[in-house]
Amino acid sequence: MSGWRSREVRAFRSAWEGLTGALRHERHMRFHAAAAVAVVLLALWLDVSRQDWLWLLLAIGGVCSAELVNTAVERTVDRISTDVHPLAKTAKDSAAGAVLVMAMFAVAVGLIVLGPPLWRALFQ
Repeated sequence: MSGWRSREVRAFRSAWEGLTGALRHERHMRFHAAAAVAVVLLALWLDVSRQDWLWLLLAIGGVCSAELVNTAVERTVDRISTDVHPLAKTAKDSAAGAVLVMAMFAVAVGLIVLGPPLWRALFQ
């Protein structure tokens, strides 16, 4: 049983290092984190429903997860070869595209969830 715990602790530490490393070294990850903080603060101010919180948190988690995977793909491709290769470009572009798709989804969720109560708060 103690071996299992030790492996789980190491796995958690590795995951935590991946997250904190991305926040330290990846400009886009810091941008997404700042946007997430802004969304959370706005949602708190607007007192959104529990269901709306779920959508917001899923969108935030999706964007951050996609950015972490994008970082992993980019670092792996860079580690394998520094040569410019069409397949390497495709891998990097596809991973970046996944972030873009998730970010567009998150913007849509933000507009749907936060738009109406923000409009009411500002103009009524």
